[in-house]
Amino acid sequence: IPPEKRAKVLPLRYFPVDQAYSVPAALKLSKDRPVFDMPTSTGTMRKMQRVGILEFTLQGTATTLDAFVENGTQNITSLFVPFADMTTGTDTYSAGRYLDLKPTPTGFYVVDFNRAYNPTCAYSPTWECPYPPAANRLKVAIKAGEKAPAA
Repeated sequence: IPPEKRAKVLPLRYFPVDQAYSVPAALKLSKDRPVFDMPTSTGTMRKMQRVGILEFTLQGTATTLDAFVENGTQNITSLFVPFADMTTGTDTYSAGRYLDLKPTPTGFYVVDFNRAYNPTCAYSPTWECPYPPAANRLKVAIKAGEKAPAA
């Protein structure tokens, strides 16, 4: 966070922790890890590989999110899960939020939206942040994780 914004932005704001937003998920692996051009906050495209699709139930509804790595990644140390939801642009940052998941040997995960965080471009326009793809725009309100920075 740039020094001139710290007094206004800090401390960061979060929804109260709610275990209803921490759900088990299974990762359905992509057969060929297709490459996508993901638009970013600077107007450039970032090449990302879709590793698979996380399948889970949230608020009684079957839900999916695509999980990505940077194109060319050989050793996967983290899955990148950008998403937007019905709080995006109101309670949460207008470009969406992110989750990072550590790979598991079983293919089973916990998708914990309480750990959702804002991209760095929420705090400084000099950072380049990928926007969530259409497949990761949820039709529910995720009232968990980091809120939009104070105006």
